[in-house]
Amino acid sequence: MVAVQFQTVQEPVIRDTRDIWELREAIQNENDAARGLLQELQSINEKLEKYETERQTSQEQALRETLDELKQEAGLLEKSGPGLVLTVEPSTEELLLGTKVKSVSPELLERLVNELNRYGAKDISIDGHRLINTTVIRDINGETKIDGYPINSIPFEVRVLTLDLGKAEDLYNRMQVSRAIEDFFIDNLRVNIGAPVESLTVPAYRDTIRVRHMEPVIEGGS
Repeated sequence: MVAVQFQTVQEPVIRDTRDIWELREAIQNENDAARGLLQELQSINEKLEKYETERQTSQEQALRETLDELKQEAGLLEKSGPGLVLTVEPSTEELLLGTKVKSVSPELLERLVNELNRYGAKDISIDGHRLINTTVIRDINGETKIDGYPINSIPFEVRVLTLDLGKAEDLYNRMQVSRAIEDFFIDNLRVNIGAPVESLTVPAYRDTIRVRHMEPVIEGGS
């Protein structure tokens, strides 16, 4: 019997760790990239939130400005601009006689307002009462009232705003020869027309505007 003997030589195992370090470095790089991406996303989100806030603020500001413009056009806000002041007062004869004129007829005021509008008036107030599109001047129980407010003190002012100073000067010249002004003498009154000024203020309309006879519009309806 032949015995064959094998001799095993055990050599130390040397592991190549380069792949592990490269993997760790790659993972670290990925983590760094992920953190950078998260920071970038956070920055983008912050910018988006800022832009959204600014957009909403801008929309709200635009709505406020539009609302103010509508209120201005409707006469719900005090308004200033170029214009002139007309003063309705007793005639010279009445003053000399000592007679006191107590009221002015609504017809005279309506003719005056129509004349002012015809010659370029943009906004008008009478005795501190702002006139709007729905204003009513009428006699109630022998008393002249504007939208329910009595005109019972003479003299009183009629304030008129125009588009610009040139329009105010044109209005001044036209009212000097106006038939509506002459008609006031019938009621023992006179109208003193003040010179045009660059800045004049008319008050806001006092009451709430009531809208009547309006129905919602149905989209797609016939």
